[in-house]
Amino acid sequence: MEAMSVREDPQAQPVRPTSEDPVAAAGSELIGGPAGRRALLGTGWWTPVRIVAIVAIGMFALGMAQKLPCYDGGWFYGATAQYTHACYSDIPHLYNGRGFAIDLVPYFDRIPDSVSGGMQYLEYPVLTGLFMEVASWMTPHGGSIQDREQIYWLVNAGMLMVCTAVIAVCVARTHRRRPWDALLVALAPAFALTATINWDLFAVALTAAALLMWSRSRPLAAGVLLGLATAAKLYPGLLLGPLLLLCLRAGRLRAFWTAAGGALAAWLVVNLPVMVSTQGGLHIRDGWKTFYTFSQERPVDFGSLWLIISQRTGNPLEDVNTYGTVLMVLACVGVAALALCAPRRPRLAQLSFLIVAAFVLTNKVYSPQYVLWLIPLAALARPRWRDFLVWQACEVMYFLGIWMYLAYTGSGDQHRGLPAEGYQLAIAVHLLGTLYLCALIVRDALVPERDPVRQDGSDDPGGGVLDRAPDAFVLGEARRASRYEGAALVDWGVHRE
Repeated sequence: MEAMSVREDPQAQPVRPTSEDPVAAAGSELIGGPAGRRALLGTGWWTPVRIVAIVAIGMFALGMAQKLPCYDGGWFYGATAQYTHACYSDIPHLYNGRGFAIDLVPYFDRIPDSVSGGMQYLEYPVLTGLFMEVASWMTPHGGSIQDREQIYWLVNAGMLMVCTAVIAVCVARTHRRRPWDALLVALAPAFALTATINWDLFAVALTAAALLMWSRSRPLAAGVLLGLATAAKLYPGLLLGPLLLLCLRAGRLRAFWTAAGGALAAWLVVNLPVMVSTQGGLHIRDGWKTFYTFSQERPVDFGSLWLIISQRTGNPLEDVNTYGTVLMVLACVGVAALALCAPRRPRLAQLSFLIVAAFVLTNKVYSPQYVLWLIPLAALARPRWRDFLVWQACEVMYFLGIWMYLAYTGSGDQHRGLPAEGYQLAIAVHLLGTLYLCALIVRDALVPERDPVRQDGSDDPGGGVLDRAPDAFVLGEARRASRYEGAALVDWGVHRE
């Protein structure tokens, strides 16, 4: 009888999406319908985490199959074939274009102009450069350059598949009672389509692991992983902002400084050997600076709000860095106000999604694979299939739009593809889809009873030391809910039976 009561305790079993999400329930009809109340889901070897990981790997494989037209020649034998088939990838092009084919060492060896087309050094952060270099070590150096580029893409795809499994497992385990929410990541169409365009999944995997460690109240490990993620891509460093705000509100600043110290130490360990040169005196190496100078100096580029404005007005927007910085600062102020003034402390995943989305929306370039940054955060911030799929539909439309636009601009007088006006519409759809999800997450933070994660009485299952912590510092109306220790948690139903 005791075992039966534990089995039926709603706090002891994983949350079933089919019992709380109408879209998930409707979709489950394809595999026999929603699980019954007494069904023992995820028992034995087939646990939710393993099922999610297998589904994610299967979808990744489908994404690889979608690149088959390019693998069979589209990357090499036609300027527009890789766009009309929507199977473009940076990976095979940069194998030769950044000197890996001729054994150049990233950041140390200058790339000949005849190879790179003008880029003197690798324009990626150090840990991503190491990822690319390791893949080149596993690529045979015999045969034609086309054969080697194909193998290089396959090697990278295999390594990125491992990253995919890590992401799926970490997201499934971050919210202990909600492992099935990770199916949003595993089945995301934009994830499969963009996974092998570039190397972003490496940073996404490290970020997902950092969030998992934080959810287990291990701030030092979380910080180290976040520092490594920032050494692979710039965006993970933004998550330190939400951590600071939430730890300030909860009076857990020691945990934040532990994480921040670990992040800084890990970043320095990776970067210092490449950053500093003692040849000819102590100075910052040009190869290391390339990522930062390239990001600063590049003009308005694909996928951004600024490209729509530039194309519609004919203004090159030479001050776009200033415009983007101002908007990003305003977005950060808004996130800070939400963190400190919301009636109940927002969840870490909610603020993390909002800050990264703000960076995506205000940046002067939006490559289609940047959606990978947001997908795991979206699954943790708002695990609702309808809203997630609306956003994914917008991202898939943008994915198709950019390739059709490049096909149009690269087809000469034939103009096969999508003209500038159509591409601007695709950008607008992407922007609106992201803003739509942001608006829902902000509403959930302001009206906590609308938050899908909190409807079962949870507080912040991915918050680690923040979970169920009483407020210590709040602003505005939130002061009333935190007048006494623990009052906010009681008032908003965290302890309800």
